[in-house]
Amino acid sequence: MEQINTEIHRQLRKEMGRNENPSAGIIDSQTVKGTPESARESGFDGGKLIKGRKRHIVVDTIGYLIVALVHAANIYDGHAARQVLTALFSIVDTVKKIWADGGYRGEEFIQWVKEQFDCVLEVVEKKKTGEGFQVLPRRWVVERTFAWLGRSRRLSKDYERKPTSSTGHVYMASIRLMLRRICKERTLLQGAALEAA
Repeated sequence: MEQINTEIHRQLRKEMGRNENPSAGIIDSQTVKGTPESARESGFDGGKLIKGRKRHIVVDTIGYLIVALVHAANIYDGHAARQVLTALFSIVDTVKKIWADGGYRGEEFIQWVKEQFDCVLEVVEKKKTGEGFQVLPRRWVVERTFAWLGRSRRLSKDYERKPTSSTGHVYMASIRLMLRRICKERTLLQGAALEAA
């Protein structure tokens, strides 16, 4: 599934007039409730007060999935991110900057990303002066991706026995999104060509 997602992602970026391989990305995780079937490899996220699993993703700057990993919810983002980023750079080695939220802060981790992948990790945090809801630069893109993926009924909870099956369903939802976007782009191009004729 990962290879299919990667190929479709490259094709989509190409059809949108962008470089096939992204130069930047945004990382984040989403905790989802589990079911009795998924209880084997799950955990409790103390921050969100949810028992289940985490979907850890990296998206490009337009919000399309590059890599996904599902793991127990009790694993801290900064620890799981090492595995996620290793998977990311095994797929694409052109990413030079990654934006993240406060869960990824820490000089040791930021330095590890720089040394391992020659990539800058920038933590985007809320402004201390602002109150209430804030649209944070770059971070809103990955939040929108989670909303897109959430439209898939199979992703409303974590129903799978194995985290690898859960990861597969994230990729399937991503592939569906990108194929719809490719069809839309081609329809727009055909429409423009007909108008010009």
